[in-house]
Amino acid sequence: MAKIRIYDPALCCPTGVCGPSVDPELTRIATALFMLEKKGADVARYNLGSEPQAFIDEKNVNQLLNDKGTEALPVVVVNDKVELTGKYPTNEQLAKWTGISVQELTKEPKKMKGIELL
Repeated sequence: MAKIRIYDPALCCPTGVCGPSVDPELTRIATALFMLEKKGADVARYNLGSEPQAFIDEKNVNQLLNDKGTEALPVVVVNDKVELTGKYPTNEQLAKWTGISVQELTKEPKKMKGIELL
């Protein structure tokens, strides 16, 4: 199975899904990565605001930041190769890289007394 590393721009928290207005794309990628981890996938996510050393240590990401600045973020590295810059991977891309079906990457929210839970 693929090793996937996502290098995020500076976010307010590790997933970026906090605060009064949450970006649905950040929610989608957080859910997909959570599901991948549950399936045993080797995934990690780094936040520029709280983990800058990871961006320095990964030579390809460091070079992209030097060349394009933070506009290159997020950067997705799969098996030590940059696969995507400037946007998050689709669930279809994650499925292709890991061999896990797209359906398994989407968790349907459960409702409990009118409250949606993941």
